[in-house]
Amino acid sequence: MGVFIQITSFILIISILVILHELGHFIPAKLFKTKVEKFYLFFDPWFSLVKKKVGDTVYGIGWLPLGGYVKIAGMIDESMDKEQMEKPPEPWEFRSKPAWQRLIIMLGGVIVNFLLAWFIYIALFTYYGENYIPVNKIEHGLYFDSVSEKIGLKTGDNIVAIDGKAVEKLDKYLNMDLLLGDEVTVMRNGKEITVPLSDEGKKAALERRGQQIIIPRYNSLVIGEVIDSTNAKEAGILAGDEVITANNVSLEFWDEFTEEIEKSAGNTITLKVKRQNQVIDITASLSDSLGLGVRQNMSLAEQKLFITKEYGFFEAVPRGFEETINVLVRQVKQFKLIFNPVIQGYKKVKGPIGIVEIMPTTWNWQFFWSFMAMFSVWLAFLNILPIPALDGGHVMFLLYEMIVGKAPSQKVMEIGQIIGFVLIMSLMVVIFGNDIWNLIK
Repeated sequence: MGVFIQITSFILIISILVILHELGHFIPAKLFKTKVEKFYLFFDPWFSLVKKKVGDTVYGIGWLPLGGYVKIAGMIDESMDKEQMEKPPEPWEFRSKPAWQRLIIMLGGVIVNFLLAWFIYIALFTYYGENYIPVNKIEHGLYFDSVSEKIGLKTGDNIVAIDGKAVEKLDKYLNMDLLLGDEVTVMRNGKEITVPLSDEGKKAALERRGQQIIIPRYNSLVIGEVIDSTNAKEAGILAGDEVITANNVSLEFWDEFTEEIEKSAGNTITLKVKRQNQVIDITASLSDSLGLGVRQNMSLAEQKLFITKEYGFFEAVPRGFEETINVLVRQVKQFKLIFNPVIQGYKKVKGPIGIVEIMPTTWNWQFFWSFMAMFSVWLAFLNILPIPALDGGHVMFLLYEMIVGKAPSQKVMEIGQIIGFVLIMSLMVVIFGNDIWNLIK
């Protein structure tokens, strides 16, 4: 059932985004009295799942769920319909329209994707607000796991700025901002210092799917959960126990407890725990790969730090726009990771299979709409890249025509389309190769 929900979520998100993107081309084309021959959700090489002709347009659903398209008459696109282009232009064809109208038609999909993301973020901020930890409320610094420490951070640091830009809140974007940054300013042992962010550390983080652990250090040692069939269960440790010492070492923070557990791997660990105002001695075996098998009770500690900022509609409008721009900037910066020879981020680019894997296995509307907004910005950015066969390639040729006063020759357009198609197919091979390789691993 979980996999079904993941696949359904992905297909639904892609379907909504593709239909709206293509409507962004379709509607201005119709307004400018340009003939649209096809409007397709998904691609239809060799056959369609469903199709029906209404007026001049064939509406259909293809079998290959990698996007969609509108086929506009009199336009050199992925269909490479040379026969039509060799005939004299008709007044209802794309090539007969003024350059400014063609530009609006080509930009329509990208504009819709951007506006859709903005609208979704407005709705999300209005309905859910914004949940985060203000950095100025973190008293004991942050805990960084071994991967984060490879980047250049140390447990106890408090992040002040990334690339000179002040960090005011600890939220879901901090991991990505660190991966995209060049240097981080931290408060360490009472001093503000700036350290470079290591490419080797970023590579290690990506190899673990970018999930380096960065959380506030809570001075709480209350056990929240004892996992069944683990060493803790066998030793008699209970949820609600408060750890006082481990191996006779007095503890203040949970990460100190974790370090003692790691040091005792393969042996035993002796604990003093407080249970209902009594101190109890416990000895637990750590003879296998399960570790101890306890999780921290973080709910009370987090409640003291997390805040939810609420927004009215008119406050959410500029905040939604800001978030849309922030997502776009992060996506542009990701190319630094993709093409970096040390980090080799291209190996971690996800395709449909990889995206399905990160979908929640239970239905989550907040995740659904947040992911759709993010992916809508991503589609807008990819489509506006000046690569022939993408919207941005057509825009590039149109801007050339408007500046020079003459359109590129049909031969140049055809060659450009072929080059763009080869580039895109090569990228798809890399993406699907990553998906398959990660699935095998």
